[in-house]
Amino acid sequence: MEETWLAVDRFISDLLVPEDPVLEESLAAAAAAGLPDIQVAPNQGMLLHLLARLKGAKRILEIGTLGGYSAIWLARALPEGGRLVTIEAEPRHARVARQNLSRAGLGGVVEVREGRAADVLAQMLTEGDETFDLVFIDADKRNTPLYFSYALRLTAPGSLIVVDNVVRRGALADAQSTDEDVQGMRRFLRELAREPRVRATALQTVGSKGYDGFALALVLAGEASA
Repeated sequence: MEETWLAVDRFISDLLVPEDPVLEESLAAAAAAGLPDIQVAPNQGMLLHLLARLKGAKRILEIGTLGGYSAIWLARALPEGGRLVTIEAEPRHARVARQNLSRAGLGGVVEVREGRAADVLAQMLTEGDETFDLVFIDADKRNTPLYFSYALRLTAPGSLIVVDNVVRRGALADAQSTDEDVQGMRRFLRELAREPRVRATALQTVGSKGYDGFALALVLAGEASA
């Protein structure tokens, strides 16, 4: 079955996601630096790009940079004067991401903030950063509920929050799972269901990245706008 998922993803990407030397170089640089091969797939990158364009996002926050592949997709959707802030805990990952973003001509558009996401997000609140139009959460899964709570405080009504890897190869449905990442996603989705400030859904996906899924939350009201 996974061979079929891979073949379909390849067919879709070959047709709808044009070859891009900059993106290919970013993947090659990440691989050469020994970064894990866990970035979004090309068609998923295009989805993020389209969501940002549809939203008309001028300020984007990404939690979890890795090698900067998804940051490139998102930053390319920004209008003139737009800004993307991306947070990465691993110094080696942040270094590769900065190099990839610079090579993509986006060094002046994207700010890579290095450090534990919880610490950086708390600092952003303290500094009174402007709200973000789109937040993409793709960091350590066990802390997703915490990152979501920060995202709500850093957005305003009309903002979009996207959370990746919520299905965990179907383990999401296993209440007895001892995997902290699975339990983190179960907590996140329960909190999402209880949160009156958003309208949300989650979808299962299959493809070159296996069996997983993502959640989308439209902010209806939030602390930042109160």
